[in-house]
Amino acid sequence: MMDRCRWLGLAIGVALADQGVKHWIVATFPLGTGATVLPFFHLVHILNSGAAFSFLADAGGWQRYAFIALAVVVSGGLSVMLLKGVANRWESWGYSLLLGGAVGNLVDRLFQGAVVDYLDFHAGAWHWPAFNLADTALCLSAVILLWGALLSSAQSKATL
Repeated sequence: MMDRCRWLGLAIGVALADQGVKHWIVATFPLGTGATVLPFFHLVHILNSGAAFSFLADAGGWQRYAFIALAVVVSGGLSVMLLKGVANRWESWGYSLLLGGAVGNLVDRLFQGAVVDYLDFHAGAWHWPAFNLADTALCLSAVILLWGALLSSAQSKATL
């Protein structure tokens, strides 16, 4: 059980770190402003009412409640899975990061109505949509879960 609680602790740590940086950004930069850190990287303060890459940002407001409901259901399911135990460490890492990222953005949607994004990368005319630590954890979780599934598949094929 202690090992399982450790994975929930990682998720809580990701969510707390995400919220801490967001609070610093909000306190430091007025909405819509930012600062250049490197020629290709800015810290900014923007709000995203949509999902990744501002998907559904202009949907009229219903998306806030849909994303809140989805995050609550996914977070509850992931918490149960982590407490019951998962198949391997890849799943533990992946689900913990997924849970932490989902909760980090959920808190923003609940209290601000939109997600605070602050990491802004660009190169010449190419510009990546701004994102945050929670989004990074969500993306990293997908990579880890995919990698773990590929390794598991390769191992099961090797034993045949």
